[in-house]
Amino acid sequence: MFTGSVTPPPRIAAAPVAGETALDSETGLCMAHLDRTLAIQHANPEFFRRFGETSASLCGRRFADLIHPSLQAPILRNFSHLLEGKHHRFASRVIALRGDDEPLTGTLTGVAVQGGAPDATGVLVLMRPHAEDVDESAIVRRKPLLSKIDAKILEGIAAGLSTIPLASRLFLSRQGVEYHVSGLLRKLKVPNRAALVSRAYSMGVLIVGVWPPKVVEDFVK
Repeated sequence: MFTGSVTPPPRIAAAPVAGETALDSETGLCMAHLDRTLAIQHANPEFFRRFGETSASLCGRRFADLIHPSLQAPILRNFSHLLEGKHHRFASRVIALRGDDEPLTGTLTGVAVQGGAPDATGVLVLMRPHAEDVDESAIVRRKPLLSKIDAKILEGIAAGLSTIPLASRLFLSRQGVEYHVSGLLRKLKVPNRAALVSRAYSMGVLIVGVWPPKVVEDFVK
């Protein structure tokens, strides 16, 4: 368990080094070193294997680009707290995206890397993917799913608005709102509004950790 500051890690090479490949294969642990802009500087072979990309395509990219849009906001807040010295470590469940846009679920741990200065000089990221049999079928790929009006209605329902306030806000009739709500229930295959919100969060359609609720733009036509 990490406590307090940690010393900078050795360079995590893109190519295997002696004894590293066997450990990665056994544990499945993905490791990457991010700079203060959260760009990937180095990573271990397991990281590249899991994400299905090469070191040339991943190094230099922002780590947040690999996180599902619905989870980027809270993950970025955690990284900011590390870099500002508010925390030295955090752990969180995460949904990442492989190069083919397929989801990769797992547990993400971020550790502040100190380089002799009060503020962190970077972040060491450790990600342990879940077992291959984890059901990822509920996770929606980043593709248009909702119309603009459907997205507004879903955001309103998630914020606790009933039909009449939604109709007033969106300049629709009460029947118009109910029509779109019925369409959302069918589309997400749920029986009521409470289940609709829960399903939207579980599918990654609503951004986690944001208020008022907001639909991920990638899912809006």
